Amino acid sequence: MEVAALAYVVVTARDPGEWRSFGETVLGMAANPSGTGIALRMDERAGRVFVQPGGTDGYFASGWELRGKDQFDAALAELTAQGVVFHRATPAERALRHVFDMVWFLDPSGNRHELSYGYVTDFQRFTSPAGVSGFVTGDLGLGHMVLPAPRVDATRDFLMRVLGFGLSDILVHRPAPGVEQRIDFMHCGNGRHHSVALFEGEVPSGCVHLMFEVDDLDEVGRAMDRMERAGVRLMATLGKHTNDHMTSFYFMSPGGFAIEYGFGGRTIDWDRHTVFESTSVSLWGHDFSVGFGADEQAALASAA
Repeated sequence: MEVAALAYVVVTARDPGEWRSFGETVLGMAANPSGTGIALRMDERAGRVFVQPGGTDGYFASGWELRGKDQFDAALAELTAQGVVFHRATPAERALRHVFDMVWFLDPSGNRHELSYGYVTDFQRFTSPAGVSGFVTGDLGLGHMVLPAPRVDATRDFLMRVLGFGLSDILVHRPAPGVEQRIDFMHCGNGRHHSVALFEGEVPSGCVHLMFEVDDLDEVGRAMDRMERAGVRLMATLGKHTNDHMTSFYFMSPGGFAIEYGFGGRTIDWDRHTVFESTSVSLWGHDFSVGFGADEQAALASAA
């Protein structure tokens, strides 16, 4: 299968208006109506984050892009051959996502993945209400997300065998003595270091974090200022990651998962890449104890 990029994500919200305010004021994206929901725009496309009304706040689906109908038809044939149960999108689902056609299915850990081709947009120039100069998207897709994968081996193998993803590298997270949780970073058909990562554990919101990349380091600093003014909770301080070299910080979203806001992620020539395990998450910075670490300690204390 030839998955080109992460085209969009879908989140659910009890009050979509919270995402409108958060998207424009903190993220610097443009919010527009989309059916009964909201589309957050970060480039020439009609939306990259689609917010639909729901009974819970959380992450709903990852939208993977195929280049055209031939690739889409071949993907459906591959799903059938692999015995994967998939569902055709309704007209309302296609309209919300602004795509020609779409199907969806679940991976072994229960994460919803959507395959689509063709996008619909007016191609108006993106103008950030917060003055963000630009986001890094295009052939690299919108960014990446980290999904819960309690069945991490089966889920990784599913993404590789069925969707054609590759393994970029791994990290073993050790939140407490004797506790180990694997994180697999995976890439698809472009040079972004990873478009998805799998976290070996349960996550109530359906996502650990969602990453957006801007085209100037100063935009990261300005986003930090906007986050502080808006009273949004900081989840990790500024730092630079070991594997993808992203300089970023993390903060909480209305969906109950974190946002990573970064600059400078490296792109990879996969023909010259060697898989590795990094034993440190960051080259410098990224104090996760201020947010993620505090939540982990609270969870461990409640389970004791």
